[in-house]
Amino acid sequence: MPGCTKNSLLPLHLLKRHPISMEAHFEFVLVLTYAFPKSVLIPLLPPGLVLDCFEDFGFLAIAFVQTRGMRPRHLPSFLGQDFFLAGHRIFVRYQTHAGRNLRGLRILRSDADRANMVFFGNLLTHYAYHLCRAKVTRTSDKLDLVIKSDDGRSDVQLTADLSTTPPDYLPDGSPFATIRDALKFAGPLPFTFDYEEETSSIVRIEGVRQNWHPRSVKVDV
Repeated sequence: MPGCTKNSLLPLHLLKRHPISMEAHFEFVLVLTYAFPKSVLIPLLPPGLVLDCFEDFGFLAIAFVQTRGMRPRHLPSFLGQDFFLAGHRIFVRYQTHAGRNLRGLRILRSDADRANMVFFGNLLTHYAYHLCRAKVTRTSDKLDLVIKSDDGRSDVQLTADLSTTPPDYLPDGSPFATIRDALKFAGPLPFTFDYEEETSSIVRIEGVRQNWHPRSVKVDV
């Protein structure tokens, strides 16, 4: 490896390039998507990423996920662990050197309710994990979440209506005219991006999902 002797350690920024493929079942995913004027979100983007816009708006998503059986891919399911995760992301686009235009999410921060997930997540990924406490109450009619983060910067309390929300529901003040346009910013997307300062490059993480059928729900935050 250029610049390294055989006795040197692997540079930390190389270790953080998501070296392990992970697999998990998502019991539920709830995404809050907020529209902002483009001028608010553009300063949060690193070189190489551009804002994914709808008209004059950019979008910030906060995803709440209950995972089951998360484990390195190819390991047996009994070795998996359950986590509650929250992720703060901006919808962006990235153009590869070959000219391919990729749509994805730029990482801002993540929260997890297990200390080992925070430790190994920050060691091996760019997800910027913080420890949180999460209380989840889910019935057939509603989902209640209370999240307390270690630094107090991502505390959330909400209730989502899972039963009576009409399929074409849009909240008051939505910039979208149709639910079809809105669901384009529901996430998750195939790619997640972050900036690697040591090499002035973009780290790209690709995910594959199955049985993903998003729908709109009313949420009291």
